[in-house]
Amino acid sequence: MRLAFMGTPDFAVPSLAELIASGHEIVAVYSQPPRPKGRGQKLTPSPVQAFAETMGLPVFTPASMKTAEPISTFQSLEVDAACVVAYGQILKREVLDAPVLGCFNLHGSLLPRWRGAAPVQRAIMAGDRQTGVQIMRMSEGLDEGAILLSEVLDIRPDDTAATLGDRMSHVGASLWPRALAAIERGVVAGTEQAGEPTYARKISPTEARIDWTRPAAEVDAHIRGLSPFPGAWFETPSPEGPVRIKALMSAPSLQGGGAPGEVLDGDLRVACGQGVVRLLRVQRAGKAAQTPDEMLRGFPIAPGTVLHAGPRSEGSAFPTLSGQD
Repeated sequence: MRLAFMGTPDFAVPSLAELIASGHEIVAVYSQPPRPKGRGQKLTPSPVQAFAETMGLPVFTPASMKTAEPISTFQSLEVDAACVVAYGQILKREVLDAPVLGCFNLHGSLLPRWRGAAPVQRAIMAGDRQTGVQIMRMSEGLDEGAILLSEVLDIRPDDTAATLGDRMSHVGASLWPRALAAIERGVVAGTEQAGEPTYARKISPTEARIDWTRPAAEVDAHIRGLSPFPGAWFETPSPEGPVRIKALMSAPSLQGGGAPGEVLDGDLRVACGQGVVRLLRVQRAGKAAQTPDEMLRGFPIAPGTVLHAGPRSEGSAFPTLSGQD
């Protein structure tokens, strides 16, 4: 088939690789424009753009797909279908209608649960036990299209957004050949979504602060759901003032306790509102990620230290854990 591919982050790269390997003709790749990155703020292409260019594919990076010129360019491609994976832009009706067979999206949840921008993170943060990947026919509504193919995945107790997202990206990529074959033959109509939707709003910077007053299971889910980016964080007192530290991995325990935010021992076990969280991977600003042992050798945090416990605000990252299957 003659295809356009639209995607931006690492999550989308396996899908593009699968489509190439399956022998489809990728006539254009669309991705978000290069963004400033690193200390030098050098413009850096997205993972999809970088991969597409190594494969010799033409890449388009319009700032918006809502204006006349990029819409006209897309229509002129005369593709059979467009495959969309975490592109990051809303597509207007003129774009959705341009491919002969339509536009199709790989989404990282079991819709209608977690429509929106951050389904992988929100599923972990909410304590869901299962999630999935689905290919749907795109409509103008936010992730409201009919489902063509699905694959269910378990969320493991030690999953982070990175590990779960990586697993989902490869499972999702494997769905494309079957989906496109069915679409080309015209034998798949799709199943309309049923049930009450939930929305995976974009992660805001204010959500990343750890609230130690919450139960340990919720704090642990918060940490893992935001790892590695943007990274859940806390502050610890020092002679020079509060020092911010990211928590990138943790494990909860019901044993032990203390004042919320109190460091209980040299293993960085921290008391929560209920139970205890042991921090397993941490990162100080400007430093590489480390184990607690490695960090504490150069930056000691004495047992009895109380880490700042941020208040739960409206829109907090701490929903009541659903345990949804």
